[in-house]
Amino acid sequence: MGEVRPIVHVGDPVLHHPCEPVIRFDDELAALVADMFASMYAAEGVGLAANQIGVPLRVFVYDCPDADGVHHKGVVVNPVLELPEVGERQLDAGDEGCLSVPGQYAPLPRPDHAAVHGFDAAGKPVTVEGTGLLSRCLQHETDHLDGHLYIDRLPAKRRKQVLAAYREAHPSAVADKTPL
Repeated sequence: MGEVRPIVHVGDPVLHHPCEPVIRFDDELAALVADMFASMYAAEGVGLAANQIGVPLRVFVYDCPDADGVHHKGVVVNPVLELPEVGERQLDAGDEGCLSVPGQYAPLPRPDHAAVHGFDAAGKPVTVEGTGLLSRCLQHETDHLDGHLYIDRLPAKRRKQVLAAYREAHPSAVADKTPL
């Protein structure tokens, strides 16, 4: 129902700055959310933050399973991430990728449980709790809205390897963007 928008890639400034909070829950926001779902599905992703389509607002959409294989779909506006206390965390060391760094994956330990508190597209309070891939997605998309990519959490050597592989696979995309 929404319009498919291009996904912006690593190096684009919109990905590297914190996004602005949403203050109006209106038809414009509803249209953005529809475009985000259309863009996420077209790119075969499981989550998408607004800045990944060039809109610097604190909104993300998701459609992915949890650790039990139960599928979850929704939108979170102005999310606040909640993670277990350090001593209570169990880490999932799985691979992570990103539509804004296409084709590249790296192991990235993240807590295996996460929650976000925020609002739906109509402005009603929501809390989404997740395990497994859903937990990773909630953390990953909130990171985007804070101006961080998953590669920013990698050790420096591994980050350089991922970026080098990305540059090699996408030389024309990198040439048009801010230096990485």
